[in-house]
Amino acid sequence: MKRPTIADVARRAGVSKGAVSYALNGQPGVSEATRQRILAIAAEIGFSPSSAARALSGASANAVGLALCRPARILGIEPFFMELISGVEAELSARSYALTLQVVADHDAEIAVYRRWWAERRVDGVFVCDLRTDDRRVRALEELQLPAVVIGGPGHTGTLAHVWSDDAAALIETVEYLVALGHRRIARVGGLPSLLHTEVRNDAFAEVCGRLGLDESVTVWSDYTGEEGARATRRLLSSPHRPTAVIYDNDVMAVAGLSVAQEMGLSVPGDLSIVAWDDSPLCQLVHPPLTALGRDIPAYGAHAARQLLKVIECEPVSGVQGETARLTPRGSTAPPQVR
Repeated sequence: MKRPTIADVARRAGVSKGAVSYALNGQPGVSEATRQRILAIAAEIGFSPSSAARALSGASANAVGLALCRPARILGIEPFFMELISGVEAELSARSYALTLQVVADHDAEIAVYRRWWAERRVDGVFVCDLRTDDRRVRALEELQLPAVVIGGPGHTGTLAHVWSDDAAALIETVEYLVALGHRRIARVGGLPSLLHTEVRNDAFAEVCGRLGLDESVTVWSDYTGEEGARATRRLLSSPHRPTAVIYDNDVMAVAGLSVAQEMGLSVPGDLSIVAWDDSPLCQLVHPPLTALGRDIPAYGAHAARQLLKVIECEPVSGVQGETARLTPRGSTAPPQVR
């Protein structure tokens, strides 16, 4: 079936192609009655302007972009991004905006995508995730003057609007909770060390462990996958000074850690307490159900979408703090057994 063209709309409406262009782009030059008739005919035959035509006319794309520098396989198994996107989509769809999603290999490719999207007017703005310190993407977006909202912070966002959550406060609360249960050897399986939020959690963990005198506490790194989370757990549980509690930077690694502990003959929570970051259905489907740090991630995504729409509409916005993750104790944490 041939794609409808502007000529098809003009012929059915009995007007010139120029009049159709004026009507579709909201420009003066046609009466309101003619504009509505042209819009109705365009909708009826399924016509929409091409991206090139939008670029020439300066019309809105009614779309925003999200380029993720993560392996696609991780996105498929990590609930956080799916929940974040669901919240973004809920807010955008109410405003008839679409979300353009692209997975990229590195930051150079991500910046190239931003340049192409903006040059072709494929998007009106973008979300930036997985913020780094001294992040080149921030400077590139400022130079492009492409409307953007960083999902992360605080700090290191330049002049860009951003939404963030206080990860440090949540981590400190978790360590203090485990210490109150009687734990002195607490380990943490962190995410990608290059990410700003990982660095924030690192600093908070080091600070609270130092303040509470937890000299045998340690952090090991992973990549958020179950495989790497399992390897990190085996190393920790095979060490001479085995931890009595482990905090994981996501739910997938925590579930993998639970499986490893059981495989090694350790009881949870008798021999090992486990806490997961980013509560999800996964945390409640295992036995015992996992104690977890949770927040309303879809609401966080919707908040970021509202901020981006304000930036696109040239409304004043700045950094906004979202909900801090709350600790929900479940069956995976208890006082340590006396050895």
